Amino acid sequence: VQLQASGGGLVQAGGSLRLTCAASGKISGVNARGWYRRAPGKERELVASILNNGLTHYEESAKGRFTISRDIAKNTVYLQMDSLKPEDTAVYFCSIQTNSGRVYFGQGTQVTVSS
Repeated sequence: VQLQASGGGLVQAGGSLRLTCAASGKISGVNARGWYRRAPGKERELVASILNNGLTHYEESAKGRFTISRDIAKNTVYLQMDSLKPEDTAVYFCSIQTNSGRVYFGQGTQVTVSS
């Protein structure tokens, strides 16, 4: 399984970015997809996740600003990030979780928000 994330970059505060994560390889038993981030000097945290039934979960600071979506047929998950803040600066990782509880992570994409 390979997860390829893209869409990161440098943006001014208040701007928007859309992250995309394409999965390749055979994956069975996927029950959730998500985005994590690791800010400098901080632990990795779950930003948003989406279950196969469409239910979503957001970290508190992401609520109302970030939107996670997925295209199951394309094995792709997206993270639309609006009203970005400097504290959103981090490396963002996409993930896939299976029914067995195993979590696969892709390589990260850097998001930098300038003030």
